[in-house]
Amino acid sequence: MDYDRIYIRDLHLRTIIGINPDERKNKQDIHLNITLFTDTKTAAESDNISDTANYKEIKQNIIRLVESSSYNLLETLAEETARVCLQSPHVKKTTVCIDKPGALRFAKSVAVEITRPR
Repeated sequence: MDYDRIYIRDLHLRTIIGINPDERKNKQDIHLNITLFTDTKTAAESDNISDTANYKEIKQNIIRLVESSSYNLLETLAEETARVCLQSPHVKKTTVCIDKPGALRFAKSVAVEITRPR
């Protein structure tokens, strides 16, 4: 099935992420881009937030997860972020891309992107 998409773009947060000793004690910047795959037709007709994925609520849940987490791997953080997105009953699938600026010398960032269905 081809779903509609809701995007949360360039969500900038700070968290403990990484395997090196300094990464384990100092919060680092990460940038998230999230796609929520859903059906917006009912919400468009009803004009009622309860008929769609509430992206503000999803964003708040992601912020709580990220700011309180201390994962070693971006892969784990991406997986947990996808799990949060899929808790919304209107989200049928999600794509999560997390950038870690400055993770590699001579590279702007390193990113992990995953797509998970319900």
